[in-house]
Amino acid sequence: MAAEYVDLAERVVDELLAADPHLATDAGDHRHDHRLPDLSPDGVAEQVRMLRDASAALSGVDTDGLSLADQVDHELLLSLVERRLFLLSEVREHEWNPLVHNPGSLLFALLARPFAPADQRLEALGARLAAIPDALVVARSVLTDCPRIHLETAAGQFRGTAALVRNELPRLGAEAPAVWSTVEPAAAAAATALESFAGWLDERAAAADPGRDPRLGRPRWEAKLWHTLDTELTAAQINRLAWENLERVTEQIRAAAAELVGGRADDDTVREALHRLAQEHPDDSSIVDLARTTLDETTAFVREMDLVSLVDDPCVIQTMPEFARGVAVAYCDPPGPLERADVPTFYCIAPTPTGWSSERIESFYREYNNHMVRELTVHEAMPGHFLQLAHARRYTGSTRVRAIVHSGPFVEGWAVYAEQLMAEHGFGGLPVRLQQLKMQLRMTINAIIDQAVHCDDMTEGEAMALMQQRGFQEEGEAAGKWRRTLLTSTQLSTYFVGYQEVAALASQRPDGVTPRAWHDRMLAHGNPSPRHLRTLLLDER
Repeated sequence: MAAEYVDLAERVVDELLAADPHLATDAGDHRHDHRLPDLSPDGVAEQVRMLRDASAALSGVDTDGLSLADQVDHELLLSLVERRLFLLSEVREHEWNPLVHNPGSLLFALLARPFAPADQRLEALGARLAAIPDALVVARSVLTDCPRIHLETAAGQFRGTAALVRNELPRLGAEAPAVWSTVEPAAAAAATALESFAGWLDERAAAADPGRDPRLGRPRWEAKLWHTLDTELTAAQINRLAWENLERVTEQIRAAAAELVGGRADDDTVREALHRLAQEHPDDSSIVDLARTTLDETTAFVREMDLVSLVDDPCVIQTMPEFARGVAVAYCDPPGPLERADVPTFYCIAPTPTGWSSERIESFYREYNNHMVRELTVHEAMPGHFLQLAHARRYTGSTRVRAIVHSGPFVEGWAVYAEQLMAEHGFGGLPVRLQQLKMQLRMTINAIIDQAVHCDDMTEGEAMALMQQRGFQEEGEAAGKWRRTLLTSTQLSTYFVGYQEVAALASQRPDGVTPRAWHDRMLAHGNPSPRHLRTLLLDER
């Protein structure tokens, strides 16, 4: 039975990789580098058929004879198949969210990482570029009733992708001029099509009709939440735990603020402490260099405190590409587990958007002050995403299931736990401790507003008040989070739920096991959801 399961799992993995070039590229499988996703009605229908067949086949597996690792992988693979089936057949974002149709990340992945010679990557890029005009014709035909905020954000991102093609592609072309001569016409046509599509989005956004409400509504949001989190907690339980945590962390940040600046442990003292810390901040020209410095600091601290095993993988900190801006302030983009070349992880930070007033820019960098950038680097890089994902890539099993499974709650939960771990060991002193507690408030409020906005019609004013008053956030940060809440759904809940579950696992360190050894064991299983990681860790005890 084990051999039959392995054959089935490998076949399903291959079908998933072939159906979604994003998944293949993210995993580091380059067999599909020449393709774009097929989001036409026929293409989506074919994916749905494949997913239903895969779900039926996996549901018929008798798992009793499998090893524990394969039993976990079976559940992870079945959950992935059913989640993708739900997203394509129920949420159907390809029909109303133009961001789904942006090929920018698929082009950037071939441009930025030298996993193969320039001529080979250019040939794959040429095929993807040649497919862009037709793909955007499909996008125009399937996109209807788009929310205005998605149209506005996508227009900027598509122009960023056009700029990527025009400005970055020729640099790679110079390394392989013979191939570039054949790719250049496709690049020009793709850039024109991308700009034209951005204009079409602008026209839709400027229309009197605001489009559909970006809020999913409770039934669909709760169903998507279940698929996103893979947890035993209900939406109501998550909301209750979040409000309880908000109260608990509020008391902690009040005490820390009083310790820093003196006075009573109250909200006014918190504001005074954060105001003092906010005076030391970077700007658009210096934030990336500051993040590079903080990566050195965090790495040295992890080594000194012996918190978790380090790796020698390269991490490149850079300005976020234009095609990816408008949703998050920073992200970590690692090579996939199936990648065999020695290529870097990217830790990307977005500059403030063009058109922001000087007051809003100042507000943004008061939020992302020097101490908060240290906190951000802990989360995105060391010992957060960069280190955790580097450990995850080293996992090998009987199948490639964990190479394509990516549990948001585990990945984000570890990064938030890493913030707490570093602060509790003294990294950055009280200034970073205050930022870490502020991030705890932000993470908790993220879960509250994710549910309240999509399910309970929370208004912008109510959300902004919660973020600014209870979360002590600057106006620029709160405004950006309001947009992100509307642009996404359920992802903002992964931080809080993941942190709760990862921190609980960390607290179960057996007697006699060092913190580093336990953290290494937590990171040694890829990116499974926390409930499955618990099963694997308990089996090792």
